[in-house]
Amino acid sequence: MAHSQFDLFLNEATYLDQASDSTLERDRLYGLYTSWCFINQQKPGPESAFWSAMNARIAPGHNGLRMKGPAAADYILASYPGLV
Repeated sequence: MAHSQFDLFLNEATYLDQASDSTLERDRLYGLYTSWCFINQQKPGPESAFWSAMNARIAPGHNGLRMKGPAAADYILASYPGLV
């Protein structure tokens, strides 16, 4: 079965934490996606396509997602350069 770029992104860069009230807000989720694309040498799709795909795959608003993996590290370091 073929997996879309968006399915691979969700599988490799996020996990569902049902025990927490945390959520990945829109800006952070899209930023994580662009970091994942950079690390995997993928061209990011249009932002509108990303949100259409996310609306079909995750709950809007409180999604219970957390970051994981190399894309999370890249996103955090790019967002907060003072940490380095």
